Amino acid sequence: MEADPSSAIEPVFGGVVLDASVLYPASLRDTLLRVAEMGMYSPVWSDWILDEVRRNLVADHRIDESRSRLIAQMRRAFPRAEVRVPETLNEQMTNAMEDRHVLAAAVLARAEVIVTANLRDFPSGALSPYGTVALSGDAFLDRLFDAYPALMLTIVQAQAVDLVDPPLTLMDVLNALASQAPTFVARVRMALG
Repeated sequence: MEADPSSAIEPVFGGVVLDASVLYPASLRDTLLRVAEMGMYSPVWSDWILDEVRRNLVADHRIDESRSRLIAQMRRAFPRAEVRVPETLNEQMTNAMEDRHVLAAAVLARAEVIVTANLRDFPSGALSPYGTVALSGDAFLDRLFDAYPALMLTIVQAQAVDLVDPPLTLMDVLNALASQAPTFVARVRMALG
Protein backbone atom coordinates (compact mmCIF):
# COMPACT_ATOMS: atom_id res chain seq x y z
CA MET A 1 0.00 0.00 0.00
CA GLU A 2 1.40 3.39 -1.03
CA ALA A 3 1.68 6.21 1.47
CA ASP A 4 -0.50 9.24 0.95
CA PRO A 5 1.80 11.70 -0.88
CA SER A 6 0.29 14.63 1.00
CA SER A 7 1.02 13.10 4.42
CA ALA A 8 4.57 14.50 4.49
CA ILE A 9 3.57 17.91 3.14
CA GLU A 10 4.14 20.89 5.37
CA PRO A 11 1.61 23.53 4.26
CA VAL A 12 3.24 26.54 2.59
CA PHE A 13 0.27 28.73 3.46
CA GLY A 14 -2.65 28.41 5.87
CA GLY A 15 -5.94 29.81 4.64
CA VAL A 16 -5.94 31.17 1.10
CA VAL A 17 -8.94 32.92 -0.43
CA LEU A 18 -9.37 32.04 -4.09
CA ASP A 19 -11.05 34.94 -5.87
CA ALA A 20 -13.49 34.24 -8.71
CA SER A 21 -10.94 35.66 -11.15
CA VAL A 22 -8.61 32.69 -10.53
CA LEU A 23 -11.39 30.11 -10.27
CA TYR A 24 -12.85 31.08 -13.67
CA PRO A 25 -10.01 29.85 -15.97
CA ALA A 26 -10.32 26.04 -16.03
CA SER A 27 -6.63 25.21 -16.18
CA LEU A 28 -5.69 27.59 -13.37
CA ARG A 29 -8.64 26.46 -11.23
CA ASP A 30 -7.69 22.82 -11.75
CA THR A 31 -4.06 23.41 -10.78
CA LEU A 32 -4.95 25.50 -7.72
CA LEU A 33 -7.42 22.92 -6.44
CA ARG A 34 -5.05 20.00 -7.07
CA VAL A 35 -2.39 21.79 -5.03
CA ALA A 36 -4.92 22.33 -2.23
CA GLU A 37 -5.79 18.62 -2.32
CA MET A 38 -2.12 17.89 -1.67
CA GLY A 39 -2.28 19.98 1.51
CA MET A 40 -0.04 22.89 0.51
CA TYR A 41 -2.74 25.33 1.63
CA SER A 42 -6.36 25.43 2.78
CA PRO A 43 -8.68 26.98 0.19
CA VAL A 44 -11.26 29.53 1.27
CA TRP A 45 -14.17 31.01 -0.67
CA SER A 46 -17.61 32.41 0.02
CA ASP A 47 -20.96 31.72 -1.57
CA TRP A 48 -20.56 35.14 -3.26
CA ILE A 49 -17.30 34.05 -4.88
CA LEU A 50 -18.72 30.72 -6.06
CA ASP A 51 -21.85 32.43 -7.38
CA GLU A 52 -19.69 34.86 -9.36
CA VAL A 53 -17.74 31.94 -10.87
CA ARG A 54 -20.95 30.13 -11.81
CA ARG A 55 -22.59 33.25 -13.29
CA ASN A 56 -19.54 34.08 -15.42
CA LEU A 57 -19.12 30.51 -16.68
CA VAL A 58 -22.80 30.34 -17.63
CA ALA A 59 -22.73 33.81 -19.26
CA ASP A 60 -19.72 32.77 -21.37
CA HIS A 61 -21.40 29.46 -22.29
CA ARG A 62 -18.55 27.49 -20.71
CA ILE A 63 -21.05 25.54 -18.63
CA ASP A 64 -24.76 24.88 -18.96
CA GLU A 65 -26.46 25.97 -15.75
CA SER A 66 -28.86 23.02 -15.79
CA ARG A 67 -25.99 20.51 -15.98
CA SER A 68 -23.32 22.31 -14.03
CA ARG A 69 -21.77 20.23 -11.28
CA LEU A 70 -18.62 22.27 -10.82
CA ILE A 71 -19.64 24.29 -7.75
CA ALA A 72 -21.18 21.23 -6.04
CA GLN A 73 -17.99 19.25 -6.72
CA MET A 74 -15.85 22.02 -5.26
CA ARG A 75 -18.00 22.18 -2.14
CA ARG A 76 -17.86 18.40 -1.75
CA ALA A 77 -14.09 18.25 -2.25
CA PHE A 78 -13.43 21.07 0.22
CA PRO A 79 -16.30 21.05 2.75
CA ARG A 80 -14.50 23.46 5.12
CA ALA A 81 -13.56 26.01 2.46
CA GLU A 82 -16.75 28.06 2.39
CA VAL A 83 -17.30 30.95 4.77
CA ARG A 84 -20.52 32.93 5.15
CA VAL A 85 -19.73 36.62 4.96
CA PRO A 86 -22.18 39.00 6.64
CA GLU A 87 -22.98 42.19 4.72
CA THR A 88 -21.93 44.24 7.74
CA LEU A 89 -18.37 42.91 7.41
CA ASN A 90 -18.29 43.76 3.68
CA GLU A 91 -19.17 47.34 4.53
CA GLN A 92 -16.13 47.65 6.80
CA MET A 93 -13.64 46.77 4.07
CA THR A 94 -11.76 49.60 2.34
CA ASN A 95 -10.56 47.90 -0.85
CA ALA A 96 -12.33 48.20 -4.23
CA MET A 97 -16.10 48.08 -3.77
CA GLU A 98 -16.66 45.14 -6.14
CA ASP A 99 -14.15 42.97 -4.25
CA ARG A 100 -14.92 43.89 -0.65
CA HIS A 101 -16.67 40.55 -0.20
CA VAL A 102 -13.37 38.80 -1.06
CA LEU A 103 -11.39 40.67 1.58
CA ALA A 104 -14.24 40.12 4.05
CA ALA A 105 -13.97 36.36 3.41
CA ALA A 106 -10.22 36.57 4.09
CA VAL A 107 -10.80 38.48 7.33
CA LEU A 108 -13.48 36.06 8.47
CA ALA A 109 -11.28 33.03 7.69
CA ARG A 110 -8.10 34.69 8.96
CA ALA A 111 -6.57 33.90 5.59
CA GLU A 112 -3.04 35.07 5.00
CA VAL A 113 -3.33 35.27 1.21
CA ILE A 114 -5.87 36.29 -1.41
CA VAL A 115 -5.12 34.83 -4.84
CA THR A 116 -6.59 37.09 -7.50
CA ALA A 117 -6.11 38.38 -11.02
CA ASN A 118 -7.33 41.79 -9.80
CA LEU A 119 -4.39 42.90 -7.66
CA ARG A 120 -5.27 46.59 -8.07
CA ASP A 121 -8.52 45.93 -6.17
CA PHE A 122 -6.54 44.90 -3.09
CA PRO A 123 -4.14 47.71 -2.12
CA SER A 124 -1.76 46.88 0.70
CA GLY A 125 -3.26 49.62 2.89
CA ALA A 126 -6.60 47.80 2.86
CA LEU A 127 -5.00 44.39 3.51
CA SER A 128 -2.27 45.09 6.05
CA PRO A 129 -4.57 45.68 9.06
CA TYR A 130 -5.66 42.05 8.65
CA GLY A 131 -2.24 40.51 7.97
CA THR A 132 -3.31 39.52 4.47
CA VAL A 133 -1.49 39.88 1.15
CA ALA A 134 -2.78 39.61 -2.40
CA LEU A 135 -0.89 37.50 -4.93
CA SER A 136 -1.54 36.71 -8.56
CA GLY A 137 -2.13 33.08 -9.46
CA ASP A 138 1.32 33.10 -11.06
CA ALA A 139 3.11 34.44 -7.97
CA PHE A 140 1.20 32.03 -5.74
CA LEU A 141 2.07 28.96 -7.85
CA ASP A 142 5.65 30.21 -8.13
CA ARG A 143 5.99 30.31 -4.33
CA LEU A 144 4.57 26.80 -4.09
CA PHE A 145 7.08 25.68 -6.72
CA ASP A 146 9.87 27.17 -4.57
CA ALA A 147 8.73 25.02 -1.65
CA TYR A 148 7.95 21.77 -3.48
CA PRO A 149 9.34 21.75 -7.04
CA ALA A 150 9.12 17.99 -7.59
CA LEU A 151 5.59 17.79 -6.22
CA MET A 152 4.43 20.72 -8.35
CA LEU A 153 5.80 18.95 -11.44
CA THR A 154 3.95 15.79 -10.44
CA ILE A 155 0.71 17.72 -9.96
CA VAL A 156 0.87 19.34 -13.40
CA GLN A 157 1.79 16.03 -15.03
CA ALA A 158 -1.13 14.28 -13.30
CA GLN A 159 -3.42 17.09 -14.43
CA ALA A 160 -2.55 16.31 -18.05
CA VAL A 161 -3.03 12.57 -17.56
CA ASP A 162 -6.42 13.06 -15.93
CA LEU A 163 -7.81 15.31 -18.67
CA VAL A 164 -9.36 12.86 -21.11
CA ASP A 165 -12.46 14.67 -22.39
CA PRO A 166 -10.95 16.12 -24.48
CA PRO A 167 -7.53 14.51 -24.00
CA LEU A 168 -4.74 17.00 -23.32
CA THR A 169 -1.00 16.55 -23.34
CA LEU A 170 1.29 18.06 -20.74
CA MET A 171 2.23 20.74 -23.26
CA ASP A 172 -1.48 21.51 -23.82
CA VAL A 173 -1.95 21.99 -20.07
CA LEU A 174 1.14 24.19 -19.81
CA ASN A 175 0.06 26.27 -22.82
CA ALA A 176 -3.37 26.81 -21.23
CA LEU A 177 -1.79 27.75 -17.89
CA ALA A 178 0.77 30.08 -19.47
CA SER A 179 -1.70 32.92 -20.01
CA GLN A 180 -2.42 33.12 -16.26
CA ALA A 181 0.85 31.82 -14.81
CA PRO A 182 3.72 32.52 -17.24
CA THR A 183 6.54 32.51 -14.67
CA PHE A 184 5.35 29.29 -13.08
CA VAL A 185 4.96 27.60 -16.48
CA ALA A 186 8.43 28.74 -17.57
CA ARG A 187 9.90 27.19 -14.41
CA VAL A 188 7.99 23.94 -14.98
CA ARG A 189 9.19 23.78 -18.57
CA MET A 190 12.76 24.44 -17.51
CA ALA A 191 12.57 21.73 -14.84
CA LEU A 192 11.17 19.25 -17.36
CA GLY A 193 14.03 20.01 -19.75
